[in-house]
Amino acid sequence: MSDPFLASIRTEYRRYRRLVELAIEQVADADLHRVPFADGNSLGMLLRHLSGNLASRFTDFLTSDGEKPWRQRDEEFDATTTGRAELLASWHAAWSTVEKALDDVEAAGPGATARTVTIRQQPLSVLDALLRSVAHVAYHTGQIVLLAREFTGAGWRTLSIPRGGSAAYAANPTKERSPDGRS
Repeated sequence: MSDPFLASIRTEYRRYRRLVELAIEQVADADLHRVPFADGNSLGMLLRHLSGNLASRFTDFLTSDGEKPWRQRDEEFDATTTGRAELLASWHAAWSTVEKALDDVEAAGPGATARTVTIRQQPLSVLDALLRSVAHVAYHTGQIVLLAREFTGAGWRTLSIPRGGSAAYAANPTKERSPDGRS
């Protein structure tokens, strides 16, 4: 029997991943590196940061510290002209690492979410580490969606209930369904 917490966490990760991907699809390539204000982050920086964070945290998730020595976090926020394809390749690779780690936790059996892992040498339960990561992904997802919406302007296709559409949506709440079919 799979852990219900793990299933919920997997669902939320997929929900945030999909929001980021739907937002990025709407942005022109030139806007991927647009910095909205001094010392702000571009969409590309945020994608590189999330990709780096997820790859680091979830590589050998159950057996090694989540802050890998190969990760160069500060470089994730450097201005670059990394193309969309390369950004998305890193993004997809990071999410593959997350999925494998979640599979490993599930395969570890009952009680696996109570096991201890470390992040920056600090012990956390697997469940606490996962909840912390989901919150981090959600935080940056909001930033990405806001920037993408601003950069796209009038052509933006809403990712949630459109203004003035609450009654129609309430009659058929399709956006409440998760990407993996769970409610």
